[in-house]
Amino acid sequence: MDTPAPPAPKAADAMVVNCVAYRSDGTRIGNIDIDAISEVLKEPGTFVWVGLHEPDEPLLLKLQEEFDLHDLAIEDAQSAHQRTKIEAYGDSLFIVVQTAQLTDGHIAFGETHIFLGPRYLVTVRHGASLSYSPARRTCEHAPELLALGPSYGLYGVLDFVVDNLLPIVRDYREELQELEQDIFAATFNRSTVRRLYDMQRDLMTLRLAVAPMQDIINQLVRLHPQLIPEELRAYFRDVYDHVFRVNESISAMREMLTAAINVNLSLVTFGQNEVMKKLAGWAAMLAAPTLITSWYGMNFTHMPELSRPWAYPAIIVVVGCVVGGIYMGLKRARWL
Repeated sequence: MDTPAPPAPKAADAMVVNCVAYRSDGTRIGNIDIDAISEVLKEPGTFVWVGLHEPDEPLLLKLQEEFDLHDLAIEDAQSAHQRTKIEAYGDSLFIVVQTAQLTDGHIAFGETHIFLGPRYLVTVRHGASLSYSPARRTCEHAPELLALGPSYGLYGVLDFVVDNLLPIVRDYREELQELEQDIFAATFNRSTVRRLYDMQRDLMTLRLAVAPMQDIINQLVRLHPQLIPEELRAYFRDVYDHVFRVNESISAMREMLTAAINVNLSLVTFGQNEVMKKLAGWAAMLAAPTLITSWYGMNFTHMPELSRPWAYPAIIVVVGCVVGGIYMGLKRARWL
């Protein structure tokens, strides 16, 4: 008798990365189904942390029903083209942050949409973004802080996002050091200039993603007391310091890239000028005998060479002296 094939996994299983419930003391209850969220929240003090990856509309509508999320926030979460922002909807927050990963020497960008309420934390990842499972595990190792509510999970996610940005700038700095030999070469290398331009463009896009995060973290430090306990504000200040450091590193790196491009172009221009100076010098030395000897192509009756036997050698000496004088002058001026 043939064994029946196991049922195919639901599409939602691939979109729900984690759905974990926690007790009021910060300890983990365990993984739960989306449909069981309402039952878990009936117990006082519990909260749920849901992690999604590119969910479809039915799944988001299900979460909206479970957590009473705002329609505008759900509409934004369906699209992966939102600007970095924070929005307050009653007693909940909707936060959009940009994420980045270094892939094949280029920065791939993604988004994370975060819903924060008194008893839930929902993260929705789009595009290039790492799983927040490491951040979840780190938070679970501090149940006394996780007992303060899902805002500690929000801190873990934001800290994870920011900490993954600084290595990108560091890798770009190391690559720039490797390109120094090509940068200071006198010959023009189109691929080097193109790579420097691509790096500067990526860092500019990264800066546009990082700079608004400072305002978001600053709001979390100062505002929303119903969601951010006083005990956690120091942790968000630490994230703010990390964001500030990343932003400063990006700005410094962009200035270094701009300087590298300018130096490369200046050296190439200088090298071309040196070649032009040498060509001009040799042209000047060739012009002198050409001018003198061109006189003898004219049909004059009285020419020095026709009546004086020593005239021809004298002209050769004169031409040699003129050319030699020009050569010494150009050599002294470092044109040759």
